[in-house]
Amino acid sequence: MPASLFGRLTLVLLVGLVAAQLLSATILLRDRGQTLYQSIQRGFVERTVGIVRLLDVLTPRERARLLPLFHTPESRVRLAEEPSETAPGQGVAEAAAERLRRQLSGRLPPDTELRVVLDNDLRFLTRRRGRDHRPPPPDHPPGMGPEPRPWSALARGRPMARGFFIQIRLTDGTWVQFVRAVPEDVFERPARLLLTLGILLVSVILLALLAVRWLVGPLRTLRSAAEALGRDIRRPPIPERGPLEVAQTAHAFNTMQQRLQRFIDDRARILAAVSHDLKTPLTRMRLRTDLLDDAELRAKLQRDLDDMESMVKATLDFMQGSDSREATQTLDLNALLETIQSDAQDAGWTVSLTGSADAPIQARPKALKRCITNLVENAARYGGGAEIGVEERPGALVILVRDRGPGVPQPLLEQVFEPFFRLEASRARHSGGTGLGLGIARNIARGHGGDLLLRNRVDGGLCAELTLPQ
Repeated sequence: MPASLFGRLTLVLLVGLVAAQLLSATILLRDRGQTLYQSIQRGFVERTVGIVRLLDVLTPRERARLLPLFHTPESRVRLAEEPSETAPGQGVAEAAAERLRRQLSGRLPPDTELRVVLDNDLRFLTRRRGRDHRPPPPDHPPGMGPEPRPWSALARGRPMARGFFIQIRLTDGTWVQFVRAVPEDVFERPARLLLTLGILLVSVILLALLAVRWLVGPLRTLRSAAEALGRDIRRPPIPERGPLEVAQTAHAFNTMQQRLQRFIDDRARILAAVSHDLKTPLTRMRLRTDLLDDAELRAKLQRDLDDMESMVKATLDFMQGSDSREATQTLDLNALLETIQSDAQDAGWTVSLTGSADAPIQARPKALKRCITNLVENAARYGGGAEIGVEERPGALVILVRDRGPGVPQPLLEQVFEPFFRLEASRARHSGGTGLGLGIARNIARGHGGDLLLRNRVDGGLCAELTLPQ
């Protein structure tokens, strides 16, 4: 079963159309053969009755003179003193022969003796009483060989004989024998009809494929919009056009996007307002702390105030990392990494840089710089130094930030991205961490359509893998 909706719909439609077309073609050919066969049979009955009535009133010499006029390419008429006997078991359609016999009896004078045989091989239909089968007479119609053609499925699979052998006794005792071959066209598969059905099938399949592609198109648009929404919550809304269901789905998607934007904006405004309002009491508390005479108490209160201000600032940074209002532009990643390396070295940290990007990327410069700076600061502060590496991969650019620190326990590699989560053993608040740096970095990475993962290095230390689309 195909994985895509387009493939599944196409498969279902193709199977259904082909099955329906084959069934209809079979029924059509079957009914066509039966109709032609019955038409030939009715015409043969009328012609036979007419010839019998005419011969019955003629003299033997007149009969012999008129007999050749009754021959046609498909039938022969001859006279005999005695009836020919049919070989036992030769008939393939006894019920059809009985119906034909009743039709003839209803049009002939009462008590007229007649014999009817339907078979596929007229050459062996007759034999003389007491003698073996004789070879076919020279006046038998053509096309009545002992073996039906391979394509004569109708003759093999249905009670439709390929020929009629009728014997009727005239009033003077003479037997008139009729041999009638059914034309091959009745049993053939008509090439023109099959070609027409084939063209119709191909046309319907092509139209079905176009219809499926047209129906699946809005789903592709919706999928692309959903992927782009993860990178930019403020992307333009998708067009609300097409069939009613498609337009309603697009409208629902745009409404969801608007609600998400309002939610993010409201959250940012609330946190910004709270953080801003906290600065005033913090400032007053710091001033009052400076007036304390107890130096030890004053130092403790100042550390607490520093922690509170650090948390407020980190919260604002976290919200800014989630904000995607910064415009995307072409960015020289190599220059950005060199700037981050230089700033870290100026701060007294050991930072190395290997590899480079082959081409500029599309990114939000300030947000991406904050993301990589957070990773470098974490590696330098807790791992004794940072090693920045750049790798080109199919469809993606990967920035690796490695350190030589103690690493992170395997069960906590995802938990460290949660806001305000800290590893107390090495990343306590007194060392300057608030537990928001990695969360900010991941939000920025995912806002660019990429991701941020952590893994422990085999030879010790932690590796942060930042993936950006190209």
